[in-house]
Amino acid sequence: MKALVVFPDAQSIGASILRTALATRAEPFAAGVTVGTRVPGDRPPETPRLPYVMVRLDAALPHSSMGNARCTLRVTVWHEDADQAHDLAQLCAGLLLVHDGTLLRSVRPGTGPLPATDPDSGIDLSTVTVLANVAPTLL
Repeated sequence: MKALVVFPDAQSIGASILRTALATRAEPFAAGVTVGTRVPGDRPPETPRLPYVMVRLDAALPHSSMGNARCTLRVTVWHEDADQAHDLAQLCAGLLLVHDGTLLRSVRPGTGPLPATDPDSGIDLSTVTVLANVAPTLL
């Protein structure tokens, strides 16, 4: 009989790693950052609550053995200007890449940072992706 395994929520794990790691950073562009997994619904353009980091799962590809899943995590950063959005996106990618492997098995660089402007608010943003390997949980 095959073992019953599931994979943990890589999106939530990525957000948790960044929330913890960014809380101790001294860089001015990281001051007061909020990390979440969705755009806040109460975020009018007049009070954007910047900087904001959103972590989303773009892909989850379990290996046929169910011994690993390769996940693409997208990190989008909204900030007061394009330079700070870029710098914070770079920092987020770096913090995920140096994660100690306790929550995500390993992390490799993906794409970015890619600059953009939020079409709804006009706020500068920057996006990076990382590729994370996630271990299964035996049920």
